[in-house]
Amino acid sequence: MLHADSAKLKKRYPSSAEAAIPQLVNEHGLRLYTLGMRLCGNRSDAEDMVQEVFLQAYRKWHTFRGESEPGTWLYSIAARSCKVRMRRKGGIDRRMPAMSQLMPWRETTVAAIPAPQGDGESSPVKASIRKEAEEAVHRAIMSLPENFRVPLILKEILELSIDDVATALNIKPETVKTRVHRARLLLRSAMVKRVPKRDAPEPAYDKQVCLDLLRAKLDAMDHRRGFPIGQDVMCERCRSVFAELDLAQSACASMANGQMPASMRKAILHAIQRESVRP
Repeated sequence: MLHADSAKLKKRYPSSAEAAIPQLVNEHGLRLYTLGMRLCGNRSDAEDMVQEVFLQAYRKWHTFRGESEPGTWLYSIAARSCKVRMRRKGGIDRRMPAMSQLMPWRETTVAAIPAPQGDGESSPVKASIRKEAEEAVHRAIMSLPENFRVPLILKEILELSIDDVATALNIKPETVKTRVHRARLLLRSAMVKRVPKRDAPEPAYDKQVCLDLLRAKLDAMDHRRGFPIGQDVMCERCRSVFAELDLAQSACASMANGQMPASMRKAILHAIQRESVRP
């Protein structure tokens, strides 16, 4: 028996796939296209993936019970489709660096990020740094192994909750957190190599205190909320590292901007129409 909330969610959509899927295309087409672009790396493959997702959704609409948002259900289909495509192409054989390799303890420089209040002369500098950051982050995302890349994209670019990512990928929330946190540190490391740098301030605390602060920062980023510890408590080095993490997260969020190609929407609806008249 369906939970009351599940039944309510199911009622938001037509019972027939012919009517429901075009509605889902309007609501989730752009986000799935964004997902496809970051997973596949090129427009052609991304469009093929999105079309396949909606075709599968059309064929399986009768199985949707409303136990999660339709978007989460679609992302689950997309994740499985991506896994098949990656295996078909041989996947990415790069290994994820160990957590210890991604920690900033031994680094002698930090990103020279202008202060938030800087305007006027610093604006072109900010724009240049942001462009470099976005390019570095995009390259780093494409280099991630699939089991790290998919949860990171769902969390940081499409801004799903940890629980929704876990539901879409059928893994535990703690596993999602671990993979996203590790991937965030890799994005930060890749980004810092590309942007202007300055000498790193000396840490004011021992390593364990800094590690605890870093974990608290990563947890706060999971919920896109402010860091719970005051700026006056952190040393300058921690503030610099956290600003780098924020810039990398912001670069990820900017990748969700754009529009779903009209030709792709037309192709999806045409494919569904052909599917509906198949014997």
